[in-house]
Amino acid sequence: MGLFNNWRRRRLLTRTQLPEERWQAVVAALPLLRGLDNAELSHLRDLSVLFLHEKQLVAAGELELDDGMRLYIAVQSCLPILKLGLDCYAGWTSVIVYPEGFWSPHRSLDAAGVMHSGYRARVGEAWDRGPVILSWADVRQAASGAGFNVVIHECAHKLDLLNGVANGMPPLHPGMALPAWTQAFTAAYDDLCRRLELGTEPPIHPYAADSPAEFFAVTSEAFFEIPAVLQAAYPAVYAQLRAYYRQDPVLRLC
Repeated sequence: MGLFNNWRRRRLLTRTQLPEERWQAVVAALPLLRGLDNAELSHLRDLSVLFLHEKQLVAAGELELDDGMRLYIAVQSCLPILKLGLDCYAGWTSVIVYPEGFWSPHRSLDAAGVMHSGYRARVGEAWDRGPVILSWADVRQAASGAGFNVVIHECAHKLDLLNGVANGMPPLHPGMALPAWTQAFTAAYDDLCRRLELGTEPPIHPYAADSPAEFFAVTSEAFFEIPAVLQAAYPAVYAQLRAYYRQDPVLRLC
């Protein structure tokens, strides 16, 4: 099956024409791509083309998605898997894009054991074996270089879910030590929670303290968007993400 997929993808790439002007416009609009060499950009381009053929990007609400917007989302989706491969995104087929934030059903268990149901405002979601859901208004913030990237955040959840549950630990590569990952992420997560309890300014977005799964997603955003900040705050986490994503954004962006 893998050989067939590889043949099919190579054949698709030879038959697909991505306008150079559209590609260059997206690359220029995303500061987090700075420092990628020509071979990496070429591979990212191929991955993005394949992503657009294998995933259906669907507009919701009053949004109208054009080809440039689709490519803008695809490129950001494929940056985390630049050295991992598109098969890491197997098992789901669609990306739903709202114009802005949206309301999502939410259930929570309180300290007394009572289940509460309602709705929570969201800018992104990743469902297990279901779609990625995004707010276009928030997707566009990636161009600001401020460290927020909802596309990478939700794609990190998809990678986390490859183990069957979003718990902040995607399947590790051979040679990566589980104790080292656990120690690095646990220490950093506990530090972030302490900082927030004390009311001190956190080095990364405070939403990372919501759960270990959100911590992995937020640190993945920071890894690609503001790598020097993450490395300075949590060097052991940065080292683990560098080994996992097989990229070193500090070297190319700083």
